[in-house]
Amino acid sequence: MLEGIVRESIGKPITKAFRRDGYLIANIYGKGIANIHAAFKMNDFIRTVRNKETIAFPVSVAGQELNVVVQGYESHPVSGNLLHVDLMIAQTGLVAHYHIPVKTVGTPIGMKNKGMLFVAKKRLRVKAAIENIPNFIEINVAPLDLGDSVLLRDVARIDNVTFTDADRVSVLSIIKAK
Repeated sequence: MLEGIVRESIGKPITKAFRRDGYLIANIYGKGIANIHAAFKMNDFIRTVRNKETIAFPVSVAGQELNVVVQGYESHPVSGNLLHVDLMIAQTGLVAHYHIPVKTVGTPIGMKNKGMLFVAKKRLRVKAAIENIPNFIEINVAPLDLGDSVLLRDVARIDNVTFTDADRVSVLSIIKAK
């Protein structure tokens, strides 16, 4: 479980000091719950997020154990280092917006015809309760040839989950390699 500390002060000098010491600044929030200004060790946070098996993962801040979901993050424009992350508490029964990863299955026919698979939307935005959220959305790309694409309306629907992007949005396509 990821261990974090509560930040007492949220001013700029204190924030810079935390970053210098290797901490990632985080805001933890939820409906009807007071915001928690926290900080996590950068390497521990990245390791936890990369190795998680579900959308939500547990964190411990000030003795409180919370199940959270990454809602947004800010990275440095030049170095690419994480500067800040927003974590939403995953409350059961509460309908909220989540970003679900897209996972492709199979090898497209178009890859053999000198094409390449272009994934336009690596994550799809959905609205649902946390208990109805799948860990990923699986799309079979085996029958796709050059010029074919999968739109959001072509993705299989999931019970109690609503896609919030427009139906005409391209999720992935097979394009000609240059």
